[in-house]
Amino acid sequence: MPDIGIFHPQIVHFVIGLLYVGVAARVLSLLPLGERFRFLGPMAATLLILGALASIAAVQSGTNAHGPVERVPGAREIVSEHEEWGERTRNLFVAIAVLEIGALAFASRRKLAQGLRVVTAIAGLVGVWFVYEVGDLGGDVVYEHAGGVGIRSGKPEDVKNLLVAGLYHNARLARDAGRKDEAARLTDELMLQMPDDPTVRFLGVESQIKDRGEPRAALVTLATIDPPADEVRLQMRKAMLSADAYRALGVPDSATVMLQGLLQRYPDNPRVKSMVERAMKPEGAGR
Repeated sequence: MPDIGIFHPQIVHFVIGLLYVGVAARVLSLLPLGERFRFLGPMAATLLILGALASIAAVQSGTNAHGPVERVPGAREIVSEHEEWGERTRNLFVAIAVLEIGALAFASRRKLAQGLRVVTAIAGLVGVWFVYEVGDLGGDVVYEHAGGVGIRSGKPEDVKNLLVAGLYHNARLARDAGRKDEAARLTDELMLQMPDDPTVRFLGVESQIKDRGEPRAALVTLATIDPPADEVRLQMRKAMLSADAYRALGVPDSATVMLQGLLQRYPDNPRVKSMVERAMKPEGAGR
């Protein structure tokens, strides 16, 4: 069978949609809703059978994709648990699909067919919990262990994006926790990874002000960064950092002049106006 690991995220979302809607349709089809809702029965059978087939593909794609993720330090246990729940979910819904096919095959025997549908509805409600559990564990793999992030394509630049994100978030956490030396070190590494990116250069300036306590050096660095006039977001960032540096130097009037100059350049931009108003409040409320 071909390696379909790269398609795992797409496939599992089809599984979730098909099975959730299929189970809901099967439960509703057993209620006395009248002739107008007779379509719910065939709809449920179709969705549950398709969902079961998709779950087979989901397990296979997960098996193909799990190797590099499992090798990440600390990720093996959660990846294995995610796989186990995926296999349980597949097995349950394959059994449900078989019962649905049986109900279709014995449609002429109404009591038997209806009994099979009742069983699939009950089993499907259990299966909904299975789907939720496997999805929750999959979220843990991705969001807590970065499983698959940056490595699906195998491109070095994508893996680099993973490193950049890790450096950025860890620097923020270190700064919030008061570990300024660590925040500065992580920011320095981030700048080594993306030295020409203006956003990253601004992060370096922010680190000079907040982590190293070097607002004068920050102003020197800011003088070398000249964002295009049409890049309002970058212009706002430069103005805000300049104002922060001036405040750190004890010259708040210069900070005010910097912010007012930004407002004069972009008088009709509501984002600029809102930002400047918040920044010029006495206690910096809203920043």
